[in-house]
Amino acid sequence: MEDLKQQAITYIPGIGPSRAKTLEAELGIKTWHDLLYTFPYKHIDRSRLYKIKELTTEMPFVQVLGQFLSFEEAGQGRKHHLTGHFWDGEMFLDVTWFQGISFIKKSVKIRKDYILFGRPSVYGGRLCVNHPDLDSPETMTLSKMSMQPYYSTTERMKKAGMTSRTMERFTSSLLSKLTWTLPETLPQYLIEKLHLMPLDKALRAAHYPTTADELAAANMRLKFEELFFIQLVIMSYARKRQQERVGRRFTRIGDAFNTFFHHYLPFPLTEAQKRVIREMHADMSSGHQMNRLLQGDVGSGKTLVALMVMLIAIDNGCQACIMAPTEILAEQHLQTFHNFLKDMPVRVELLTGNVKGKRRKAIEEGLLDGSVNILIGTHAVIEDNVQFRSLGLVIIDEQHRFGVAQRAKLWSKSETSPHVLVMTATPIPRTLAMTVYGDLDVSIIDELPPGRKPVRTMHIYDNQPEQLYRGVIREIEAGHQVYFVFPLVKESEKLDLKNVQDEFIHLQEIFPQYRISMVHGKMKPSEKDVEMQKFVSGETQILVATTVIEVGVNVPNASVMIIQNAERFGLSQLHQLRGRVGRGAEQSYCILVSNYKLSAETRKRLQIMTETNDGFEIAEADLKLRGPGDLEGTQQSGIAFNLRLANLGRDGQLVQLARDTASFVLDADPELQAQDNTLLRRHLQELKKEHRDWSQIS
Repeated sequence: MEDLKQQAITYIPGIGPSRAKTLEAELGIKTWHDLLYTFPYKHIDRSRLYKIKELTTEMPFVQVLGQFLSFEEAGQGRKHHLTGHFWDGEMFLDVTWFQGISFIKKSVKIRKDYILFGRPSVYGGRLCVNHPDLDSPETMTLSKMSMQPYYSTTERMKKAGMTSRTMERFTSSLLSKLTWTLPETLPQYLIEKLHLMPLDKALRAAHYPTTADELAAANMRLKFEELFFIQLVIMSYARKRQQERVGRRFTRIGDAFNTFFHHYLPFPLTEAQKRVIREMHADMSSGHQMNRLLQGDVGSGKTLVALMVMLIAIDNGCQACIMAPTEILAEQHLQTFHNFLKDMPVRVELLTGNVKGKRRKAIEEGLLDGSVNILIGTHAVIEDNVQFRSLGLVIIDEQHRFGVAQRAKLWSKSETSPHVLVMTATPIPRTLAMTVYGDLDVSIIDELPPGRKPVRTMHIYDNQPEQLYRGVIREIEAGHQVYFVFPLVKESEKLDLKNVQDEFIHLQEIFPQYRISMVHGKMKPSEKDVEMQKFVSGETQILVATTVIEVGVNVPNASVMIIQNAERFGLSQLHQLRGRVGRGAEQSYCILVSNYKLSAETRKRLQIMTETNDGFEIAEADLKLRGPGDLEGTQQSGIAFNLRLANLGRDGQLVQLARDTASFVLDADPELQAQDNTLLRRHLQELKKEHRDWSQIS
């Protein structure tokens, strides 16, 4: 019995050295194991033959037994096509090819039986099928082909003659070689407890099931295994960290926290804010390192919570640091902290790439002698010459903007592990949080401060500009400010979309009575900051921008967010942009402007935005629509995961089952030393070799 991970695919019939090289480059398939775990993206039932008279255009795929009686070519260039007249003994069906015509003319014979498989449609009033699969009845047995697998391929593979059908032949050849029962990866007690299909049967049925029920059972087994081992890795790391990573004990609630709470707090805390502060204080006084994710929708008051947790660190003789992804956000935090603290004896400093000379030296000296209590900064804070006297708390804002190695450098600035708080204003769906951030404890601020009015969101089409402009004038005349956001910086030959540079000029012509600023990612940071500050101070009434304003821009006087070409943005991004307004007491508006021609998915996305302001509801919808690979930040997670079958948007119950099962196993046998868990221990050791333990710095 060969080790599948050691067997190269080169000698599987039909592959050879050239195709093996292409498969490795395009799909990462190098070994028998890789090919076996490259699953079909769909199956189609091919157990039935239809007569042509039964066909309708509502049928997705059909197969018909018959013969070609004649062929004719027509058209030139792109319109060149070949049409075959297919006869089933009763009626004719037009079969058309626009590509591969010379191959069809050579290989397809007149008056020979074929099983034709394709999607029926109507052209010119006649029933037709374009580019069907053709099989000989002698080589294709319907009972064996009841559920035909379809495999993903790339353009390069197709050019090399490797279609889905070719991949099917490769997989079939491999399975015929596997004459032994494939070894299990899960212990028998879990298979029995969860009523799982054995691995050998599941792998074979995932490619060639006999029924839809068998396919569902096979997929359930394989999806569960994927998710279970991810959770087992994450939870074993988290438990090990909790046992080994000693943290400073922040047991004292002293003068800094109490003075701020009783005399400087600008408004009462929400119950959600009080709850998460209690959760963090419990972590920080436990003697173990806090490793917590704070989720809160835009405007929920995360920054105030962060400041109050920092004051607890100060009361316990330590310094605190908050790292932000941009200078704009870092400067905003500085201004917010100064506004909150007023004349309290807490020294807060800002360190960015722009801070140089004597000013920088004074800050670095203050960090070393302990006189700087709170440091706010960008990537500049992780430079080697920035050292602390006693760093006790590290806060990472919008953590997906930082790579894990960058975040790790902060930890090295303290002999005792600092407590870690990761903050994000991008709501993370529960199933994704359990997987990507599964090693972090999670706190959620799920209510807005009193007095905030929900932003009203409307979807309009781009043929209604006058109505839109009248609304802009009305808001500015009422003393408010307006954002215009565009998807592009400059005009594109390939994309018919509005861009910042042209629209900046256009809006100056539309609104000559108002002052307008422009910011985009291609401007120098200093230029961008100047324009942003003009808008923040109220010197300009309109800000024309790209998504550089998506995170961390806080202008309470701005009441209107207009997003042009809204169809080009994802749900999460639209929600983040909407969060730039509604930050004051006045009613605010978000206007989604789109083209009229929209796909069904895009219409659904824009409809969701108009129906809810709940970021977590939007994040769940985004996960279901787009999948986890597209969501911002998942590639920066502590432990990489490449799911072959499971989908975090659709398999939420399986994620929970996998997590509960991993917890059940580790509760009973933390080190997996029991005889029953030998398989799990070996597999976990293999996985840990592949994934560096970033969990302690995520």
